[in-house]
Amino acid sequence: MPFKIMPQKKSLSVLRTPLILFLCQVMSALEVPLDLVQPPTITRQSPKDYIIDPRENIEIQCEAKGKPPPSFSWTRNGTHFDIDKDPLVKMLPNSGTLVISIIIEGKAETYEGVYQCTARNERGAAISNNIVIRPSRSPLWTKEKLEQITILKGQSLVLPCRPPLGLPPPIIFWMDNSFQRLPQSERVSQGLNGDLYFSNVLPEDTREDYICYARFNHTQTIQQKQPISVKVHSMDELNDTITANLSDSEFYGAKSYIERPPKLLTPEGRTSHKEELRENVLSLECIAEGLPTPSINWTKEDGELPINRTFYKNFKKTLNIVHVSEADSGRYKCTARNSLGFVEHTISVTVKAAPYWITAPRNLVLSPGEDGTLICRANGNPKPIISWLTNGVPIEMAPDDPSRKIDGDTILFSDVQESSSAVYQCNASNEYGYLLANAFVNVLAEPPRILTEANLRYQVITDRPAMLDCAFFGSPIPTIEWFKGTKGSVLQENIYVFHDNGTLEIPVAQKDSADTYTCVVRNKLGMVKNDVHLEVKDPTRIIKEPEYKVVQRGGRVSFECKVKHDPTLIATLTWLKDNGELPNDGRFSIDNDHLVIMNISDEDDATYTCVANTSLDIVSASAMLRVVDRPNSPFDLELTSLLERSVQLSWTPGEENNSPITEFIIEYEDAFHEPGIWHHQTDVPGTQTTAELKLSPYVKYSFRVIAVNSIGRSQPSEASSYYMTKAAEPEKNPTAVEGIGSEPDNLVITWQPLKGFDSNGPGLQYKVSWRQKDGDDEWTSVVVANVSKYIVSGTPTFVPYLVKVQALNNVGFAPEPGIIIGHSGEDLPMVAPSNVRVNVVNSTLAEVHWEPVPPKSIRGHLKGYRIYYWKVKNSSKRNRRHVEKKILTFNGNKTHGMLPGLEPFSHYTLNVRVVNGKGEGPASVDQVFNTPEGVPGAPLFLKIVNPTLDSLTLEWDPPSHPNGILTAYTLKFQPINSTHELGPLVDLKIPANMTSLILRNLSYSTRYKFYFYAQTSAGTGSPITEEAVTTVDEVRPVNPRIRNVTAAAADTYANISWEYEGPDHVHFYVQYGVSGTMASRQVDIATQGWFIGLMCAVALLILILLIVCFIRRNKGGKYPVKEKEDAHADPEIQPMKEDDGTFGEYSDAEDHKPLKKGSRTPSDRTVKKEDSDDSLVDYGEGVNGQFNEDGSFIGQYSGKKEKEPAEGNESSEAPSPVNAMNSFV
Repeated sequence: MPFKIMPQKKSLSVLRTPLILFLCQVMSALEVPLDLVQPPTITRQSPKDYIIDPRENIEIQCEAKGKPPPSFSWTRNGTHFDIDKDPLVKMLPNSGTLVISIIIEGKAETYEGVYQCTARNERGAAISNNIVIRPSRSPLWTKEKLEQITILKGQSLVLPCRPPLGLPPPIIFWMDNSFQRLPQSERVSQGLNGDLYFSNVLPEDTREDYICYARFNHTQTIQQKQPISVKVHSMDELNDTITANLSDSEFYGAKSYIERPPKLLTPEGRTSHKEELRENVLSLECIAEGLPTPSINWTKEDGELPINRTFYKNFKKTLNIVHVSEADSGRYKCTARNSLGFVEHTISVTVKAAPYWITAPRNLVLSPGEDGTLICRANGNPKPIISWLTNGVPIEMAPDDPSRKIDGDTILFSDVQESSSAVYQCNASNEYGYLLANAFVNVLAEPPRILTEANLRYQVITDRPAMLDCAFFGSPIPTIEWFKGTKGSVLQENIYVFHDNGTLEIPVAQKDSADTYTCVVRNKLGMVKNDVHLEVKDPTRIIKEPEYKVVQRGGRVSFECKVKHDPTLIATLTWLKDNGELPNDGRFSIDNDHLVIMNISDEDDATYTCVANTSLDIVSASAMLRVVDRPNSPFDLELTSLLERSVQLSWTPGEENNSPITEFIIEYEDAFHEPGIWHHQTDVPGTQTTAELKLSPYVKYSFRVIAVNSIGRSQPSEASSYYMTKAAEPEKNPTAVEGIGSEPDNLVITWQPLKGFDSNGPGLQYKVSWRQKDGDDEWTSVVVANVSKYIVSGTPTFVPYLVKVQALNNVGFAPEPGIIIGHSGEDLPMVAPSNVRVNVVNSTLAEVHWEPVPPKSIRGHLKGYRIYYWKVKNSSKRNRRHVEKKILTFNGNKTHGMLPGLEPFSHYTLNVRVVNGKGEGPASVDQVFNTPEGVPGAPLFLKIVNPTLDSLTLEWDPPSHPNGILTAYTLKFQPINSTHELGPLVDLKIPANMTSLILRNLSYSTRYKFYFYAQTSAGTGSPITEEAVTTVDEVRPVNPRIRNVTAAAADTYANISWEYEGPDHVHFYVQYGVSGTMASRQVDIATQGWFIGLMCAVALLILILLIVCFIRRNKGGKYPVKEKEDAHADPEIQPMKEDDGTFGEYSDAEDHKPLKKGSRTPSDRTVKKEDSDDSLVDYGEGVNGQFNEDGSFIGQYSGKKEKEPAEGNESSEAPSPVNAMNSFV
């Protein structure tokens, strides 16, 4: 079954393009199939005005169809053209086209004339238009001698072209000797007549090669006028030239170079008239001269210019209106204007019209006995005359036909017969042209036939119109009906549209429109039908459109375009740039639904469109890529208005690069004082291109400008020219003036010197002046070179002085400087503070009071008072070599201060000294005070030793800082059960002279937590805590403790050491591994040869052990450990061999007995005394025992809750091979 897809019209000028469906084949019901008898119809002919190339053969086209096939004949200039008599003329077979061979011999001019073709068969004759044959012409310019044009700057100038008349008229343009087009502008432009107009001339218009070229497109030739030489003089040159060589008459005009209002160069006068034909382009022109250059504006006096048909060319000097109609007639005004005035010109436009069709006659097919009409209606300006011909003969001269009647532009037919068949010609003509149309009357009796292919399958998109074809023919004209589905009723016009050519239109196709449609065609001679099938598809949609992007030059951008379409259709996604193809550039890549552009440049600034299309529809979405960058550097810096203290700087901005310039930064260089260093001068808005700059004297200025936009700063512009300002007296004095003595008998005056920029002239010096503040002395002054310090000697100690420093140069002095107060040099204070008193606030804080020293004794700036205090050691210790003194300084004129952080129950001594800028004065008399008792620190240590079944021994040392006399100790302790819950707290008081205590009547195998405090009369101090566990038997090893674990690593080994407290004869196991933070130095142990060999040996030993165990099990005997177990009081306790510390072996003859009620392995994994020679691992959590930060072993006292063994076997498994390798005795 053939498919027919509704065609689509592509338009990408908008973001979303509607799909427009066109009928593939629109066939009139009057289109006669070519297998039926019919009069001739002209199908192709040459244009009415046919300009030929005289260098090629002439081909005059005339093609026609008909049944029987028509024969052809020609007339030339109104008479029969006998082709057979001219050997150069041939008619193509089965055609009326003439070929005149003039390449070898013959001339084109011989065959100029008006030709007309006639196609004739037994049913009638059709004629072509009158075809006017003219050969193209491209004549040469006439030779002429052109003198040089000498003209004054500012005058107007017209360079004539006057090309030779050609056929068709040539295209005019101006170029130079290098075939480069001459630049045109608002000032210089080419007129419609080809002349070159200068509104005013400038010196740069001087050249010797103004050449007008005429291009004749038909013959592909270019003709050249003689070059025109133009010399433009300025007024100064004019005076010199006239005096030396020329007379006034040799100049083009005689007016001086002055500004003047506009004057029209073309057209002349104030009014003119223009005629144009309908549908042509109306071109109106106004070119004016003047200085400054005038601008042109266009208006229509009696209406508005048509918006969509109006275009300007040649810098608005030419107004074009396309497709003009009679409504465009009227008065058009052009206005030339400059700053001195304006001039106007009015052009009256009349639009005439060659004849154009209103209703062209159409072929008429009638059956015998029917009636019909031929209508020929045309319009024009003036109104065209309508005339009829039949079979190429004026109807007045044709044989009479009783079936026809002529009524002006209409022919009426009634009761036609087969003899009424003929071809009628309608001619509509006026003075501007003519129209000729052929229309036949064909009388036939023919049953209906369907011309559309049977069982076509149409595909259409939902919500779009569907056009189902059923082209037909029959005579008389058949009727047509459409049905939907196999049992559908006749379709009605309320939903569907029925076209005259038989096409069924479904204006808005829906999913339920999909079906089989049948067209039935009938006339009185018969009936025929045809089925077509319609499929309705989902529309293609862009579900994610590309988005507007702003990217900096050199960056990367990605546009995304996601498409959803009907699954039965194949969609293609295409990307366009400005509606054209993407550049063939490796920077552009398409990845699925993404367009990626790398290394973006300015050329990539465009609109990018993704176009998704299937065989049925097309959709598109566009997004703009805006390429931005920092602005280009400003240029053309110019200094004007050069004054002593200001200058005007102007510049031309560089390209903004799609990001508006927000400001300009102006910098200056002082080439005289700091060459090569640029300083900030000022900022101006981005809309400003000039700046008034304030200047300083005696500076050699150069300026540069930096443009700024949202992306960043441009590169600096080229530096401007230099401008040196005149010298002047300084405007500033030195800053940071100080007078400070460095010795008791001098005054050092210092200042911050002026920069060279501020010197304002040569010979910069400083006048330094001083006198005592409280005396009547005159100012003492000295002028020094460009330095920053002056020392006055022989001054009294610490006396106030008035000081000032003034700048001067060779031009004069700076303004009077300000006065500052300084002091001569300081000396050490002479007197110590008196009446020093100490008030002890508490055990750690004391308050000190003193009387201030007399101001005169300070001999300098008072900085404050300084307290020295220290703790006096116990005399019994005889350690007075090192007395650590502490210092507290109290700024300003203070008379008291607080001493914090004292130690309680201590003996202190202090003294006070006054401090000035030079140093400390003598110390006051020492004052002694004592601090009261305070709460003690924690006991130095607490050890729990000799654990037994129901007792623990505590040992301790007094606090290192008792802070008083110890009165007692307080011991608090409480049990901790297996779930880490605390029991009742027991509180005991212990005499201060004790250092150990045995706690009795404790619960066996129980963990206790102890809190131990020391006390003085001031209260209880901070506690020290410890935990311990009673044993499960009478004998308990001393609580083991490991401290101060250290490791020293080498390349292939590590040396590990520690301090141990506890029972003798124990084994130590060291567990180690590679730290996760040292991953870069890890070695895969599994790949080491020694490791593989060791593991093989271990595996072999385990295998032998398993075999031995299996043999002994089969014997069914008891193991030695079983005998021990039977003799032991508590079967849950697992003994270990005392000789090597390994676990005993169990007999398998006994079933695994349950644990006795109330008996369990402690959660802290304690063992009996006889196991004390075992590894320390047994006191912790298997091989996971840990060390405290201080090195003590915490495995035994770990609070981690262990899962109890199901059968009471606490640790019957041998150590793993890996752990065995990582341990040593």
